[in-house]
Amino acid sequence: MLDRAFAILNAFGPTDDRLTLTELSRRTGLYKSTVLRLLGALEHGGYIRKLSDGQYAIGHQPLRLATLYQRSFQVGPAIEPLLQQLSRDLGETASFYVRQGDQRLVLYRVEPSRSVRVSIRVGEEFAIDKGASGKVLLAFTETQDPRWDEVREQLWAVSYGERDPETASTSVPVFDSTGALMGALTLSGPKGRFDAPATIRVALASLLDSAKRATIALGGKGARYDASIAKLAQEDSGGADGDEP
Repeated sequence: MLDRAFAILNAFGPTDDRLTLTELSRRTGLYKSTVLRLLGALEHGGYIRKLSDGQYAIGHQPLRLATLYQRSFQVGPAIEPLLQQLSRDLGETASFYVRQGDQRLVLYRVEPSRSVRVSIRVGEEFAIDKGASGKVLLAFTETQDPRWDEVREQLWAVSYGERDPETASTSVPVFDSTGALMGALTLSGPKGRFDAPATIRVALASLLDSAKRATIALGGKGARYDASIAKLAQEDSGGADGDEP
């Protein structure tokens, strides 16, 4: 019974927020009569709402649970102001990912006002083996995997067109008071705006500084980032002339 109810809820997605009874039946593989009965129970509990045109949409209860889920990580007060500043200063989408099994989930995100940007939603999940944030999450949760040695050493990852051929991203880890990974602080945008090495260095420097501040706010050791920040500054100083057109 619960599996069938979950199947109905999982039939909705970021671009499918309204579905008909027929479509729900098709997506779940359940008879319409079964779907209708389960929809009644879900609607009564606030998990589904029936719209005036006869379609169905997610109700208010998942939002309440999502808020509780966010709070369970206890990182919001430290992360959200930093995301707002990153997005405002660099003009790109700033987000914070956590690992959920073989997926990476958007726990928080702030998008810039510019019209051309990477648009993602809180709660969206993506494959963990693609994208800069996925590399960071894998590097610091699968610590014996040699594929991520470089990411662990430098404390950052960069991705060009892995999840979406039109986008690029940079990401760094945030740690708690025990040194355990809390999540991946990430900047993403159109690939064309991330092509220049100097642009990547600016993005990474801002991310590392923000991650250091977040880690300190969570009781962790900010000094962990100092070597990476210094290395970037050295590269920026040494490569500034070469980056000029």
